[in-house]
Amino acid sequence: MARDPLLARIQIGKKFLDMHDDDYRTMLHSCTGKRSAAGLSQDERLVVLEEMKRRGFQQSGGKNQRHRPKSDKAYVRKVFALWGELKRDGIWKEKGRQSLCNFVSAQTGVDDPEWLNFDQASKVIEALKDMQKRGNSPKLAAARKGVK
Repeated sequence: MARDPLLARIQIGKKFLDMHDDDYRTMLHSCTGKRSAAGLSQDERLVVLEEMKRRGFQQSGGKNQRHRPKSDKAYVRKVFALWGELKRDGIWKEKGRQSLCNFVSAQTGVDDPEWLNFDQASKVIEALKDMQKRGNSPKLAAARKGVK
């Protein structure tokens, strides 16, 4: 079951305010009449968040403010998935999304992966897979670890 973002924010607020469990449950009870956030309705969760803000909880936007929605095109999601794997494996060194855009542009002449059509994306996907194959070779893996 997917976690409710409001419930997650309540837990973050609890940690931010350094609330002990008894204090936290007392606050929940005073706001909603319930002692567990899991049993709260959406409106009750909003009331709890407002109380936490009143007590000093400051929600930072975090990563989600910069997060782009997932593409509705499966082949574009595949491009991003392969790119993410390459970054995690240490094969793709540049961190920013712009580096992927530059790669896509060099491969296809299209400036953003979201604008790719199926044939263009297929070309990019195959190029990323080739990078993955080269990067995961035993010889290269040993060189990364400093073993000859």
